[in-house]
Amino acid sequence: MRREGPDGPVRLAFSAGDLAQMRFAVSPMWEVGTSMRLLRSGAVHPVHGPWTAQVRPRLAAAGLDRGRLAELVAPKGFVPDFLNPAPDGPAPTLEQELARIRAAPAAAVRRDLDRLAREQGRLGPRSRALYADPQGRLARVAEEVEQYWELALGPYWAQIRTVLDADVFHRSRQVAEQGAARLLNDLHPSLSWSGNALRLALRQRSLSRGTAGSGLVLIPSAFTGPVPLTRVAPPEPPQLAYPARGTGALWASRPAVAGTALTAVLGRSRARLLAELDTPASTTELAARTGLSPGGVSQYLTALRDAGLVSAHRAGRSVLYARTAVGQALLTAGSA
Repeated sequence: MRREGPDGPVRLAFSAGDLAQMRFAVSPMWEVGTSMRLLRSGAVHPVHGPWTAQVRPRLAAAGLDRGRLAELVAPKGFVPDFLNPAPDGPAPTLEQELARIRAAPAAAVRRDLDRLAREQGRLGPRSRALYADPQGRLARVAEEVEQYWELALGPYWAQIRTVLDADVFHRSRQVAEQGAARLLNDLHPSLSWSGNALRLALRQRSLSRGTAGSGLVLIPSAFTGPVPLTRVAPPEPPQLAYPARGTGALWASRPAVAGTALTAVLGRSRARLLAELDTPASTTELAARTGLSPGGVSQYLTALRDAGLVSAHRAGRSVLYARTAVGQALLTAGSA
């Protein structure tokens, strides 16, 4: 999304049917694109600095900072619409969204790449190959997205998803108690609702129901910022990704303390390892931190993973372990 043109804010009208079709969704692919854009910008972000410091070296080592996804997601400007298909439900999985990307019509892919070429001046070599053979090359784009996810987002998804779900819960309650108009006025300072229309002060291109489809999908995002982003590709409903509430505390460190009750259930070593995973770490890193042997750490982590308390994500030759939402809930309860 860009700053408005000389004609002022863009207006998107709503009928009763459009309001009835307005819904929320959490989208992994929106987090893929916006987080990759942040990494490619090279900026030291005031909120996401701890995350970028961990992830940038991994991407460089894997060559993903100069791969297919990097060519498609520039540090600023247009991102191809085919990377953000309209979510089918409230929380599609990455696999479901990648299936939609693999099935994107060749004409739509080429249309997006034409616009990308106009804005960026030219396409990169991998994007040119995609233009020549969309059906054959989209699978490779999807494979690279999966690799990016494992390195950059998968190990952190439990804590990111907690923030996104909390935002949806808050907004849904706001609609129930105060109505849709209050919700739309409260999403972001650049958005306002009046006269059965949503005004977007920072959108440059025109927007109307004739070109945008019906309804509206509202997508909270941890990496979208500081202003909302839109995706308009009729006949699908327009999408509006906005900065999620609570993102500022996403990477705030929490005390790595396992309570005596949790230790009694899991054992001292397993409880200690679960507490150490405020940030994803490898077996070697955890062994160095805790003084446990690498073999012992591996055995304990396998048990924690089998119980659904940690997840494993391959990062090159290493495997990063991360605390799951279930593990976080157990640690929080056990430390109370």
